[in-house]
Amino acid sequence: MKIDRIDHFVITVKDQDASCDFYSRVLGMEPVTFAGGRRGLAFGNQKINLHPAGKEYEPKARTALPGTADFCLITAVPLDRVISHLGACGVPIELGPVPKTGATGPIRSVYFRDPDGNLVEVSNYEA
Repeated sequence: MKIDRIDHFVITVKDQDASCDFYSRVLGMEPVTFAGGRRGLAFGNQKINLHPAGKEYEPKARTALPGTADFCLITAVPLDRVISHLGACGVPIELGPVPKTGATGPIRSVYFRDPDGNLVEVSNYEA
């Protein structure tokens, strides 16, 4: 077997509306509703599915809790513009910009938290 790409991942959240607002307003993702009222956030050819805390859908992670995710998202937007946008949205930067290593090479990253405390890393690949 050989894996090609990530289709979606799941985060457990306290408030789906707050998460949809944050990810759409701050990161430009599109809130989507699917499969009997389930909610998620689409971006590119991927999505983040939202599981409401205490009412997670099966199957789920063994320990599904808000604030336990840590993930990196790649953008073509220059990090100085990302930083300005985060400031305009009132989102404090926890770390960065800092050099890191992405899946295919060197990246520069900024880190911040979503409403549940999940660590979100937004990065650019270095040319």
